[in-house]
Amino acid sequence: MFSRNLPFLLLPVVLFAQRGPNLSPAEVEARAQAAARLRAMIEAAPKLPLQQTDLAIKLPEGQELGMVSWVARDPKSGVTWLIQRGEKAPPVMAVDSKGAVLHAFGQGLYKIPHAIRIDPDGNIWTVDAGSSTVIKFNPNGDKLMQIDVGEQPENVRSAFKGTTDIAFARNGRMFISDGYGNARILEYSRDGKRVHEFGTAGTGPGQFHLPHSIVIDRENIIYVADRENGRIEKFDLDGKFLGEIPNLGRTYSLKIATDGNLWAGMQPLNEPTSSPGWIVKLDRTRGKVLAYVPVPDKGGLHSVEEVGEGQPMTNEGTKVIWFRKP
Repeated sequence: MFSRNLPFLLLPVVLFAQRGPNLSPAEVEARAQAAARLRAMIEAAPKLPLQQTDLAIKLPEGQELGMVSWVARDPKSGVTWLIQRGEKAPPVMAVDSKGAVLHAFGQGLYKIPHAIRIDPDGNIWTVDAGSSTVIKFNPNGDKLMQIDVGEQPENVRSAFKGTTDIAFARNGRMFISDGYGNARILEYSRDGKRVHEFGTAGTGPGQFHLPHSIVIDRENIIYVADRENGRIEKFDLDGKFLGEIPNLGRTYSLKIATDGNLWAGMQPLNEPTSSPGWIVKLDRTRGKVLAYVPVPDKGGLHSVEEVGEGQPMTNEGTKVIWFRKP
């Protein structure tokens, strides 16, 4: 297992990104050429005929959102859950389709709220990139479980040094990406006990440079957004490397679409973090770009969700953006 003294250089908490490595002029040029190829590949695919709209969150007087880090939608209830980083509002919120707040909770539980997911039973799971904890709630906000992942590196010069995302497989199996400081995927049982882990730091097969998002498809294949390596890696549930979708951009977020394909939020690797980019729909087996929507403003793409009928949703700074059919 790799050393946890990996010298990542992380940005302040107000941002969601990690600086890339110090690059030589040749590497800078290579990234620029790769970014040009990626842009051409994406823009050769169909642009989805969707309208960008704001899901305006209606907060009580005196409250204010910080950065919306992640969004998750319950397909059964139609409720959208978000986790946000501002100190002037609860970190976890549930809102209806018009942005009215239905539930809000979680004060004092987080250092850097990072991801939020909904399991097959409708429970809400949140991931903290500062404390490296994962917390399970029921939809009413009752805390049901806390997983303290721990084992954070000591020499990371940032508050970002923990877990990034969680995904769910059959029989209660859970997989957590631990990407800030560490570079691994951990499996936990239904009752929150660690089963095993896999992954090391690097650029080779089964290695990571900031595993930032994780999803599992209906065939029990794990997909990991290897963010700073610009790719999506594939594994079976035992951690066996199955291949990758290479030559992508800085890939922040993943979601299995209702049609079985793969949504991914990404930007060019040669641009500063939080730059404009795209929500891309990929063929999850071949890696082909099937369609895309541009995200032209800064501060988006950290998460991606689907709101039925192929309508993606993402964050953008303090806003939730919904790409809707006309």
